[in-house]
Amino acid sequence: MIKKIIWLPIGLAIIIVILVAVLFFVRVDNADVKNISIKSGQEITSPLVVEGEARGTYFFEGTFPIKILDENGNELGTSFVRAEGEWMTEDFVKFKGNITFTSKTPGKGFLVFAKDNPSGLPQYDKEVRIPVTFKTTGMTNIKVYFSNNKMDPEISCNKVFATEREITKIEAIGSAAINELLKGPTDQEKEQGFYTSINQGVILQSLEIKDGTAYADFSQQLQQGVGGSCKVAAIRWQIVETLKQFPTIQNVIISIDGNSEEALQP
Repeated sequence: MIKKIIWLPIGLAIIIVILVAVLFFVRVDNADVKNISIKSGQEITSPLVVEGEARGTYFFEGTFPIKILDENGNELGTSFVRAEGEWMTEDFVKFKGNITFTSKTPGKGFLVFAKDNPSGLPQYDKEVRIPVTFKTTGMTNIKVYFSNNKMDPEISCNKVFATEREITKIEAIGSAAINELLKGPTDQEKEQGFYTSINQGVILQSLEIKDGTAYADFSQQLQQGVGGSCKVAAIRWQIVETLKQFPTIQNVIISIDGNSEEALQP
């Protein structure tokens, strides 16, 4: 009887250890996002470059959304990451993207990786959250340029209009301005007539400024499905005017995946 009493807790402990081990390996094996460049609790600033791997089922048309939330769930910034390989698979696919966010005060929050769910059905929603902390360096105002059907009712191809945004003050202000542009107009700006010709999900891959010329390289999404000289011109003017607000930039060269000669051809 005594032996049974002694072995009972030992047996239970062994079972618990086995269950924990099984659950751990199942959790790791079934993780949807892994090898994330941002670690739990890491201090982040805007703009933020994000890399990692996600299962192909997380993507739709090669992208899925990411966002920055504060600890109360308020949205501070949204963007997309793009697959760097074939995404129509259940295996893991490398991704990369960047996100700008506005946090006026230091604090805690989350970097969220959300499964792209074109159906809109809640049962297919999925997300991975990484706890982060925010480092702020003050705020500044920048301009982004959109078309506007109230200021330009005739819808000219080469007319764009400025709207101001308040963002976190950073050194890479040109990249921050373009990333604000890629978000598209806010609901309030839409009510004022602003609209964009730039596709959703476009990623600014790099921005280099040299001798007064800005070399802006974008993902393939920038010209996907874009046809007609008018829309191409509108896209160009949105990007060019957003960058030329800065005195160090006089010219802008746009490229897609490093190719400037074939970028945004009508």
